[in-house]
Amino acid sequence: MSALELKIPPVLVTFLFAAAMWLVSRLAPGIPVSTEFKIAGLLLLMACGAFVGLAGVLSFRKANTTVNPLHPDACSTLVDTGIYRYSRNPMYLALLLALAAWGLFLENLYAMALMPAFVLYMNRFQIQPEEKTLEAVFGISFLDYRSRVRRWL
Repeated sequence: MSALELKIPPVLVTFLFAAAMWLVSRLAPGIPVSTEFKIAGLLLLMACGAFVGLAGVLSFRKANTTVNPLHPDACSTLVDTGIYRYSRNPMYLALLLALAAWGLFLENLYAMALMPAFVLYMNRFQIQPEEKTLEAVFGISFLDYRSRVRRWL
């Protein structure tokens, strides 16, 4: 296990990437976006992110299992209904959508170029360790779920 696996709360990781995006936007030239496009894009990204994230949390709450991403071993139920029929990680997808909205707000493609790094970080240090734990806890049920549902979308 790496020193970073399951150590930094995903929301904090998102804020760190958002700060890095802001810094990049101050150092690299932006691309002006029309106000109408910017507002429409922000509303769409924020609405989608809020819907996806809330649906994920509510599915976990309905199943009476933990939403604590640092302790996947505390989960009591494999949630594969609701939004989890389409994404194994809707809460992380919601964070990615929030970063996309932030990048649009900053009007900077260079800042948005950090988003793939967020996905890579989350895949390696958050999702892979979670999935190892879920496989250990739920066995074939998790393996079947993993084969049916994509990681992000």
